[in-house]
Amino acid sequence: MIYRGILSASRDPGVREFAERHRATEQRHLELLEGILPLQKRSLLLPLWKIAGFLTGWLPAIAGPNAVYATIEAVETFVDKHYAEQIAKLSSVGDEGVLRRVLEECQSEEVHHRDEAAARQNGTRPAMLLRGWAWVVGKGSAAAVAAARRL
Repeated sequence: MIYRGILSASRDPGVREFAERHRATEQRHLELLEGILPLQKRSLLLPLWKIAGFLTGWLPAIAGPNAVYATIEAVETFVDKHYAEQIAKLSSVGDEGVLRRVLEECQSEEVHHRDEAAARQNGTRPAMLLRGWAWVVGKGSAAAVAAARRL
């Protein structure tokens, strides 16, 4: 939903190409994980997460490319750590091993998204407001995971 939010607001060709490409990867991740996680085990908060995700993409897209890339870098930094925590809990054999390999593949692609977003910022340090936004995005992602574990 983050990439859909970006695409709904940004007219920048580079941002749009970036978002389209990564949206396709994220859609594949979603399909993989939905194939593994039974419907009854999914969070009741998914409708809220979709809205929050859309806004997490839309808001920086109206601010410009650097805001988009800083946001994606912040989100994917959180996602990389989250995947690492999940992978560490899984065995490398049997059904857990299969799940572990899926998560490792997804994690690798998320790291690529993070690194590409960072590279597109051309080494410029984001302004204080943008750093604050990235902090909020990271903390919001962590809060969303904590809430999803309960509901």
